[in-house]
Amino acid sequence: MPSLKDLRLRIASVKSTQKITKAMQMVAAAKLKRSQEQAESARPYASRMAAVIANLAGGASAAGGPKLIAGTGKDDVHLLVVMTAERGLCGGFNTNVVRLARNEIRRLTGEGKTVKILTVGKKGNDALRRTHAPMIIGTISMRGERSITNDSAQRVAAALTERFDAGEFDVATLVFARFRNVLTQTPTAMRLIPAEAPEDAPKVDLAGARYIYEPSEAAILETLLPRYISTQILSALLETQAGFFGAQMTAMDNATRNAGDLIRQLNLRYNRARQAQITKELIEIISGAEAL
Repeated sequence: MPSLKDLRLRIASVKSTQKITKAMQMVAAAKLKRSQEQAESARPYASRMAAVIANLAGGASAAGGPKLIAGTGKDDVHLLVVMTAERGLCGGFNTNVVRLARNEIRRLTGEGKTVKILTVGKKGNDALRRTHAPMIIGTISMRGERSITNDSAQRVAAALTERFDAGEFDVATLVFARFRNVLTQTPTAMRLIPAEAPEDAPKVDLAGARYIYEPSEAAILETLLPRYISTQILSALLETQAGFFGAQMTAMDNATRNAGDLIRQLNLRYNRARQAQITKELIEIISGAEAL
């Protein structure tokens, strides 16, 4: 049984931990509001960009359009861009993204495909390196950046398109967590290259009309496709950032509550041990007095 001193030290330690988790919860809550606003503001732009690509892609891809939308003509080498947070202490947020990435790796290798991995974020890189180190061809860190900007997305998009132009892969899929609310972040796999508009992209009804493009659809796509890829990456980065702060706020709130429960249990054990010690000392005093 631990001594009274051990229990006092344990209570003090848990109280210190509770102060830290409470402070982290408040910081995450403050950052979540701004991150959520950024993620929600980026969604309409990314959605409309996807709609434009979907409307242009049909005619251009059929006539041998840009490589970013027509692809290489093969489906042998797949690149997974796994996007996670730079830090932990956020419950299962990073783990859920890595689990989806591993499921995709298992599915693709089962189909006989070659899989390569490009990680964005330290936690995803650390987790996948333990099990799929030979597949990882690079990692991009966001640790030194104070906030997610268009430059952040451009850095990831440039690394992606450079590898595609070099013929290192045929298909690129982005794996990230889409922010729903504070309690829910949905792991999502979205194909980036060849560019494919998401299923939820708004459809434009031309009512039988036909646009005449100047310059051609292919020329417009040559300009829009790199911007489309960077836009989708920026949206995913913002979704990841908002999801991380939401998950961290929830995790730290749970940790604070659990620390409070543990403190109450330790105080109860301490009071019982103290009462038992006092009772024992009284019994010794009374026994000594009776012996005299």
